[in-house]
Amino acid sequence: YGSAPSSCTKRVVIMLHEKEGAFKFVEIYLERSPISYAPISNDDDGYVLCESRVICRYIEEKYADKGIQKLILNHSIEAKGLFEQAVSVETANFDPHASLAAYEVLTKPAYTDTEALASCISELKAMLDVYEGILSKQAYLAGDEVTLADLFHVASGVRLQLAAIGAIETRPNVCRWFNSLTDRSSWKAIQTGMHHL
Repeated sequence: YGSAPSSCTKRVVIMLHEKEGAFKFVEIYLERSPISYAPISNDDDGYVLCESRVICRYIEEKYADKGIQKLILNHSIEAKGLFEQAVSVETANFDPHASLAAYEVLTKPAYTDTEALASCISELKAMLDVYEGILSKQAYLAGDEVTLADLFHVASGVRLQLAAIGAIETRPNVCRWFNSLTDRSSWKAIQTGMHHL
């Protein structure tokens, strides 16, 4: 269950496509959620989860042998540390600023809070400068294999690009990395619709 325009919902649908799983998308009904939050995963066995990143981790672990594998790095304590670090940075430092910038520009252009927009763009650009350095040495944020940490960036990053802020495109390594993510079949599948059985 989710809202089709929601970046959080798209994050889960990307994961479902990566795992090549069958799913049915249903527009959200908040009364179904125990915490009135979207998206919601309701497994065939009735197991209900909320929060997109939690749902993605659950899908990866439950269907570890399906589709793309090893989206959660855990083959060594160091790899797991780098993966968790990348997820934490996306959650705390990329998504809030990318989402707010896109919201200010795309959702309320006539009433944009220019101070809030300038602040979040400044924070976002600083974070992407760090990404640029990381991605100059490796293909993805946690190493040379794509992980959930990378895929978590796609939906908010695309909205950021639509807002024409230029934060991604002006950094060659970030741009290469992000293009490799949006070129994936999982993101392309969303462009044709959220429903998949």
